[in-house]
Amino acid sequence: MESKHLVRNKSQRRTIHHSASYHNNLITYRNPWVVAWWAAALPGLGHFMLCKFIMGMILFGWEIFVNVNGGLNQAIFYSFIGEFDQARDVLDPVWAIMYVGIYIFNIWDAYRRTVEMNKLYVLAYTENSPLAPFKITALEVNYLDKKHPSMAAIFSAISPGLGYIYVDRTPSAVYTIIWWIVIVYFSGFHTAILHTMIGNFALAIQTLDPQWFFFIPSIYLFSIYDSYSYTVELNKIFEKEQSNFLKKHYQQNPSKMLTTLKEKSPIDDPLRR
Repeated sequence: MESKHLVRNKSQRRTIHHSASYHNNLITYRNPWVVAWWAAALPGLGHFMLCKFIMGMILFGWEIFVNVNGGLNQAIFYSFIGEFDQARDVLDPVWAIMYVGIYIFNIWDAYRRTVEMNKLYVLAYTENSPLAPFKITALEVNYLDKKHPSMAAIFSAISPGLGYIYVDRTPSAVYTIIWWIVIVYFSGFHTAILHTMIGNFALAIQTLDPQWFFFIPSIYLFSIYDSYSYTVELNKIFEKEQSNFLKKHYQQNPSKMLTTLKEKSPIDDPLRR
């Protein structure tokens, strides 16, 4: 029986979920336009949504590096308030030109991969490969269970990255928390909040650095949205694994069950009367 089970696992080509002791990864059906929108909001976020974390980290780090060196956010800020001469002065055209190509590719690639992964999800779901509900190592324990999407969103709203800890996505949590600390520090965001709370609004405005502050809305809102939607999909994985387990161990074949009943009570079988 064990050897048959191993052979069956080797023959399976696709799965919808992978579990490690420190991380969960999955594929699911997503709207390509939503993924492309997040990729446009900040490069790398669309790939994070697709659970392509390495590519997401590369694109996200590239966005921060090129944007800061090119002064793109600062130029956008001056454009918003009508200071077009200052916007032109702070914008570095070399970095700006370099930015455009990767930015467009990031949106296109996020859309394309979503379409392809939706097809793979349909095939993997139909194939119904076994799902691992429990992983344990010397350092960590990870297991599938039912979580509350609203709690993931609330913790992400308190501080981006905490929602990922709640759903056992440790690499995503560490990466998000580190970048959140860096961006908040250089933007002067918390200092501006403090000045706002004591009524020093002019000083709060002066404290904020628009170059770094403009990263905050995208990261903050995405962290809430992604942790919520990911928890919803992870709950579906939990339900599917539980359903497969119950069917395999407690749901007998109907024809086999009928044969067993006939053998146990042949007198009551109307066909033998």
